Amino acid sequence: MALPHLSFGIANAGVVHASSRIVRGNDEPVQEVQLLTATEDAFRSGSEQGLAAAYAEHSGLVHTLCARAHPSAAADLTQEVFLAAWRARDRFDPSRGPLAAWLVGITKNKIIDAYRKDGRQIAAVSDPDQRRLLDHPEHRTPVDELADRLLVSEALASLPDRARSVVELAFYSDLTHEKIAEQTGLPLGTIKSDIRRGLARLRRYLEAAS
Repeated sequence: MALPHLSFGIANAGVVHASSRIVRGNDEPVQEVQLLTATEDAFRSGSEQGLAAAYAEHSGLVHTLCARAHPSAAADLTQEVFLAAWRARDRFDPSRGPLAAWLVGITKNKIIDAYRKDGRQIAAVSDPDQRRLLDHPEHRTPVDELADRLLVSEALASLPDRARSVVELAFYSDLTHEKIAEQTGLPLGTIKSDIRRGLARLRRYLEAAS
């Protein structure tokens, strides 16, 4: 199935300066129960409609990552990502994470391949604090860091409005649970639950693309 060449605006993903703090937290981890979305189900079924739906829903994210990491090849790389994903659709496991994160993992590999073809190398991230996004200090590159920032934005956007607001107050505004409860008028227990579930969602997106 041929994919249309589209023109994308580059979304403002936001810079997460404290990504490691976002996925750690001090509360007990929460296992997020995820249902397969209609797009993911259609994509796994192998129907052309499933590919078209996945492209319509996630091509903006993929293209944004490609455009920021390798601007001159962004359109071609976006096409390559979706063709590769379609051929490997049997490997998509929704229990490990959402389709968006799986596609970002493929995108990172395609960008690295493009750099190698150009005879270029992607330098490693030298700041150890920036290498611990998921509590493991493995070799990371600026492409990994950019992908993580985009996925954090994607994960936040997927949260219900109240939970997203609570998580943003906790990690962007650096407010305590008590301050958030005072500012929003929500019960403290609700604040803690929203933050735990938000952390689980963020971790799920980030781990699926690693």
